[in-house]
Amino acid sequence: MKLAIRNGRLIDPASGHDAIADLAIADGRIAAIGAASDFTADRTIDARGLIVAPGLVDLCARMREPGAEGALKIEMRAALAGGVTGVVCPPDTDPPLDEPGLVRMLRQRSREAAGARLYPLGALTAGLAGETLAEIETMHEVGCVAFMQTRALPHDNGVLLQAMRYAKTFDLPLWLRPVEDTLAGSGVAAAGAVAGRLGLPSIPVAAETVALHTVFELQRAAGNPRVHLARLSSAAGVELVRQAKRDGLPVSADVGIHHVHLTDIDIGYFDSNCRLDPPLRSQRDRDAILAGLADGTIDAICSDHTPVGADDKLLPFGEAAPGATALETLLPLVLKWAVRAEVPLVRALAKITSDPARVLGEPTGRLAVGAKADVVVFDPAAHWRVLPELLASSGKDTPFTGHELQGRTRFTLVGGEVRFEQSDPRTERSDPRTDRG
Repeated sequence: MKLAIRNGRLIDPASGHDAIADLAIADGRIAAIGAASDFTADRTIDARGLIVAPGLVDLCARMREPGAEGALKIEMRAALAGGVTGVVCPPDTDPPLDEPGLVRMLRQRSREAAGARLYPLGALTAGLAGETLAEIETMHEVGCVAFMQTRALPHDNGVLLQAMRYAKTFDLPLWLRPVEDTLAGSGVAAAGAVAGRLGLPSIPVAAETVALHTVFELQRAAGNPRVHLARLSSAAGVELVRQAKRDGLPVSADVGIHHVHLTDIDIGYFDSNCRLDPPLRSQRDRDAILAGLADGTIDAICSDHTPVGADDKLLPFGEAAPGATALETLLPLVLKWAVRAEVPLVRALAKITSDPARVLGEPTGRLAVGAKADVVVFDPAAHWRVLPELLASSGKDTPFTGHELQGRTRFTLVGGEVRFEQSDPRTERSDPRTDRG
């Protein structure tokens, strides 16, 4: 199918292109940018007043499969509704994604769901128990893009060193959560005045910094394999990553979108929607995250999408399941950050398109002739209220419930195929510079 997107503001963060231009798509790829001679479209989308950009690449979104039958299709619909065309699925599924058969099954179900592209992360250790390495090379052969130890580093540093040496030998990237779990313990909130006032078990910053020191020392000992650090949360952690990059270590890092906007004060009176992992930290920590995004220390922003059942959130804060739905709020929250921090739109969109694609090493997240036609067309001036009934995800809990956000997806294309389109009569037009959230 040939498709033309006309009159839109075309933004390609990878090249810095930002201008009104047409986009021609044929055979699942971008055929032309600007005027295209001898091109007759089967369908034309008028994008006047809209932004045409690469589809979002989300470095962490839980699809709930294996585990919940049929959940993948639901969460894929949420991804497309949020303009996300590439989803990285962490291995903390049920059972964990630690053997090739599970990877094959997940990829097959993803194809059947006809949603966003799925990039599975394989478990670094069997059962994510941190004791013995999983079938890393075999899982890589069947489609895992990298290998991750979720929640925290393995208890045994020898296992992590072995994994790093193995990864270096086969040039495989490792993804790690910088958490030392003996320090994190059973904490549910960041150590500080808020946790103290509420009487909540806390997680000190040292749980992150000790883990980072361990990662960097073992990385050097293993010959510098590629390491991606998932979900930084503290000012001290950001500074350690900054120094590691200065030292030449092959390190990248991301942060969850909620940590770009919120602090531990937002917990309020035990709001379980703000029960997140890692926990929300202080204003100082959030300011350091913003500075890290500005100077490139933090490479990407992810949704850290975690659909949680209502029953698991309607519990006391310390007992509530951590996580929040975020696929459908990722784009407007990034736009909100861009406005507040005065970040040019091209640079802001890079953090959820071309930069995460670079972390993955995948040829996506860009608009270029010959590239896969993974595209989002969104209205930056549309404002909408975040209400549970408007969310496609099975998870309805988010810290932004009831907030009014700006920016909404109109079309999402994967491989040149329109897999989501929306024209909501309740959507109103407003000045895109207005911050209503």
